Amino acid sequence: MNENVILRSALDKNLKSAVTAAFLMLPESFSEEDLFMEIAGLSYSGDFRMVVGEEKSKVFNIVKPNVAHFRALYGSILQDNPQVVYKTQQGRLEIDKSPEGQFTQLMTLPKTLQQRINHIMDPPGKNRDVEETLLQLAHDPDCGHVVRLGLSAIVRPSSIRQSTKGIFTAGMKKSVVYSSLKLHKMWKGWMRKAP
Repeated sequence: MNENVILRSALDKNLKSAVTAAFLMLPESFSEEDLFMEIAGLSYSGDFRMVVGEEKSKVFNIVKPNVAHFRALYGSILQDNPQVVYKTQQGRLEIDKSPEGQFTQLMTLPKTLQQRINHIMDPPGKNRDVEETLLQLAHDPDCGHVVRLGLSAIVRPSSIRQSTKGIFTAGMKKSVVYSSLKLHKMWKGWMRKAP
């Protein structure tokens, strides 16, 4: 029973962190679908398989048929967040993009992501503390881009490890067949979009 409480708390924290990261990468006003696309795309940010092998509309295909589920999962988080105006009837949201608002959001990101951002923004030898770096970033018009770079730096090594592990687990032949099928699917996706 105690493990369930700890797990539930960790899952809630993870959902809130995903919302916060998405807020930082979105403009001041956006749709629910924009938000859910950004959240669903977090785990693919920096994943090299999205460049080669995955159909580019994968995130859209995840979100579009599941908007109601995303709404149920994130609705209370959005309604309880003092930095967002959630117009549920219109399916629109507005977020505080002031430096103060962005700093508050940056300070609630997971420590690992904060440290990645600090590493990206802090030139070698300067050794600023994370809070100082995040305060500077909150005033930067490229704040969302830097957050995206930080996420990519976390996801990329994991996606490479998973792919490498897959080759050794499934064997070279199966991996080549699987990769070929993925590339074919990606190519078919491109052809559907071609005029």
